[in-house]
Amino acid sequence: MALSRIWSYFIIIAIAVAAIQFLFGTGKDDIFGRMVTGTSKDEFKYVAIGDVGKVAYLDSVMKNYGYVHQDKIDKETKYIVADDQKADTVLKLQNDFTSARAVSFDYILGRKHKPVDGVIATCKAAVDICIGLIGIMALFMGFMGIAEKAGGIRFLSRIVGPFFSKLFPDVPKDHPAHGHMMMNFSANMLGLDNAATPFGLKAMESLQELNPDKTKASNAQIMFLSLHAAGLALIPTSIIAIRASTTATIGGQVLRAANPTDIFLPSLIATFTATVAAMIIVSLKQRIKLFQPIIMAWLLGISAIIAGLVTFIVSLDTIGVNLFSEQLSTGLILFVFLIIVLGGMYKKIDIFSAFVEGAKGGFEIAVKIIPYLVGMLVAISLLRTSGTFDVIIDGIKNLFTALGTDTRFVDGLPTAFVKPMTGSGARGMMVDTMKAYGPDSFAGRLSCILNGSSETTFYVIAVYFGAVGVKNTRYVIGTMLLADLVGILVSIALAYTFFG
Repeated sequence: MALSRIWSYFIIIAIAVAAIQFLFGTGKDDIFGRMVTGTSKDEFKYVAIGDVGKVAYLDSVMKNYGYVHQDKIDKETKYIVADDQKADTVLKLQNDFTSARAVSFDYILGRKHKPVDGVIATCKAAVDICIGLIGIMALFMGFMGIAEKAGGIRFLSRIVGPFFSKLFPDVPKDHPAHGHMMMNFSANMLGLDNAATPFGLKAMESLQELNPDKTKASNAQIMFLSLHAAGLALIPTSIIAIRASTTATIGGQVLRAANPTDIFLPSLIATFTATVAAMIIVSLKQRIKLFQPIIMAWLLGISAIIAGLVTFIVSLDTIGVNLFSEQLSTGLILFVFLIIVLGGMYKKIDIFSAFVEGAKGGFEIAVKIIPYLVGMLVAISLLRTSGTFDVIIDGIKNLFTALGTDTRFVDGLPTAFVKPMTGSGARGMMVDTMKAYGPDSFAGRLSCILNGSSETTFYVIAVYFGAVGVKNTRYVIGTMLLADLVGILVSIALAYTFFG
């Protein structure tokens, strides 16, 4: 079981890295507590004694990590930082204020970690996510129930059937799964995360009905999840909004993105390339011929729509982009609701009963995925709090430095490494990068492109396969990670192309 092995490796690697850092890393004596209970969100106040330049450097580095420099020691002081921890001045201060701890500069510099949740808080967060999904799942699954009773899903299936029947040869042409998948892909493209998940889970249920081995992922499920995880989105609305609101203080100057929408085009190209890569990889594995007239016609049609949208978006300013994307997405949700209700009235079905019946299924799915989500998020939390990601990033940076190549892209990579694990974590990494280097820096822009180039691979696998009880995911993890890698490489190349 690939997912079982990877989950086990995550935990083993995280604990091993933490143990090494505990034994040999300066300032890592609290790492096990961090992994279980998380890092404190409180301020750490300290008094520094020693070289003026070293004190100034310490202040500039640690202020972003919750450390506050004090000129005079008081009862709230937690650390006395000095080169010589046994100096008379330091010992006298520590005797007078026993709550303070005398440490070295290296010790404090080794405690550069942002506040994060440990495994205990992560378990609660996983349940909170599922509870938050219950209402959304009930709403969209309820309207999905109306659409199915009224024949709307089968109508949509007939429209996309000729195209999907080539990509999903094991799914009958007019099967409802085609309609469910189309709804999911459409919601993803418009950035409707709340709607995409219910539609996607419904698609997995439909595909599971056709699955001859209920514990093993079918070819159709692998193709669907690989395309879904590529995360094709037309407008990265949330990323643009964050770029417009995030500020950084560089050299005493407060900076904000001069043009928050400048990452729109490279993000769109990156996510479109990752989606096509996922399609090609799975097609090669499943021996699906992509160079067929119907498939090429649909791909060219989608490409033409994207090109037209790009042309229109480029002509708008930042306010116009935000207004257009928000009204387009929210307006389409209401339009879909209206069409479904009108279709139900036309077919003379019991609309409210169909809604309630569908909503019940949404509630059951939201509760069912809790164990899968808890398990995956706990493993991811251990990787983050153990410093495993930092070790990987430092290793990559040292490698490219030794090779004598440009290393600016490495500063944006934390977002890429976290994105397959957790969307919120990647968003946090993206904001941290923009604050540290500036929203218009190479690293800041690259982190935004990377955040918009793919979906949360392991989250998707845990939730979607967990909802239908599939335990053997076959080659889907490798396929999705390979598509993610394509997205990362293309994002880096685009960042150099667009922003030097």
